[in-house]
Amino acid sequence: MITNAIARRYAKALVQLGAEEGAVEQFNTELAAFNATLTDNPALGSIFKSPAYGIEAKREILGDIIGRLALSGTGANFLRLLLDKNRLGLLPEIAGSYSAFADELSGVIRPTLASGMPLDESQVEGIRVALEKATGKKVVLKVEVDPALIGGVVTKIGDKLFDGSVRTQLNRIEDILQKG
Repeated sequence: MITNAIARRYAKALVQLGAEEGAVEQFNTELAAFNATLTDNPALGSIFKSPAYGIEAKREILGDIIGRLALSGTGANFLRLLLDKNRLGLLPEIAGSYSAFADELSGVIRPTLASGMPLDESQVEGIRVALEKATGKKVVLKVEVDPALIGGVVTKIGDKLFDGSVRTQLNRIEDILQKG
């Protein structure tokens, strides 16, 4: 819980810097790229966590990664700050929180749409447009196929679930019939 609060503080500070510089999306991309680099190369993450490596060696390795990823000055300074404060281990949480704050700032929601069968582009686009009208926000849909659904769709926006599946409708009918 405490680490999540710390990660959110760092993410919020970087979003504020991004808003001032007009680079919110750029910083999001840079954080994601650096996080992916550490995830794809677990040995790098181990180096940053290990007390066997001195801070200068870690700074040199971090500088090399920053150069290879061609990160902005602010993005690079942010990662150096995380290294100096021994917070690089929180990077996955920081990146996740940053993404959520950036979406909130730019009015974007990222719902998940599940259906029993693959949907064609026109169906997905129709649902996306309907969600945009209903929420007043830009919608970036993540579409999934869930073979357990008989038919219909289930949409999850944040912690809200909109269940338009045939299975749920059948369950409701069953409940009505059982109650008489």
